[in-house]
Amino acid sequence: MKVTEAFKKAAPALSFEFFPPKTPEQEEHLFDVIGKLKAFKPDFVSVTYGAMGTTREKTFHWVETIKNKFKIEPVAHLTCVAASKKDIAGQLDQLDKIGIENILALRGDPPEGTTEFVPPADGFKFARDLIRLIKEKKPGFCLGAAAFPENTASLAYLKEKIEAGAEYAITQLFFDNRYYFEYVEKARKAGLSIPIVPGLMTITNLKQIKRLTKVCGATIPEPLLKKLEALDGDTEAIHKLGAEHTLAQARELIKAGAPGLHFFVMNQAEPIAQILKQLAR
Repeated sequence: MKVTEAFKKAAPALSFEFFPPKTPEQEEHLFDVIGKLKAFKPDFVSVTYGAMGTTREKTFHWVETIKNKFKIEPVAHLTCVAASKKDIAGQLDQLDKIGIENILALRGDPPEGTTEFVPPADGFKFARDLIRLIKEKKPGFCLGAAAFPENTASLAYLKEKIEAGAEYAITQLFFDNRYYFEYVEKARKAGLSIPIVPGLMTITNLKQIKRLTKVCGATIPEPLLKKLEALDGDTEAIHKLGAEHTLAQARELIKAGAPGLHFFVMNQAEPIAQILKQLAR
């Protein structure tokens, strides 16, 4: 099934993002997590692609496992990092061979400690070029792209990615829905009509979320940040506050007509499972 079919339904699409585990214990844990979250009938799940392409084979293994064992539609992340055009063509053949038809095509992040993305030899600097190559080599693939709601200037890049062949977008995480609403409004005014799916992450660890938001250029609203800092060290209280905030975001987004909800679950079934149970009420 192509992911875009999920956005044609009356109900908002539901999806999760996982990352490839590194150890046998983590693999066993992820099996358990997917099994628990499958109960919520996700329309699709995506599997990330490690820094510098380090988890490439594991990413492909997991999308195949998710498709065949769990019978959930998988989306493979694919990036420009450390891959020539020839490498990418080979990866597309590999994904095609194992029956994957959905790709989230991303530029990827520069190495840790650097800010400038340097493309590999005979590779790509921009996601739009990766998308264009995929459409040229494998026109049957359904392609998604990234969107950045806290940076409306990035709409120009989204437009280029759509023109290259992107059929939907998933946003970077955000904690203030106004960014999403304003971004989508400006996208529509610019003539960009593809589904733009909000990406949500529940805060469970203050240090972790500060690091993640710094890396991806997202912000934590000042009132929420102050509450989190006041609770620092109280894990249970932070989990509760994080879940309440995500639930409020999700409810408002659905009410406003978002095409779906994409949860960055960090390979944990909780608290997303509890949030989804509350959301169904």
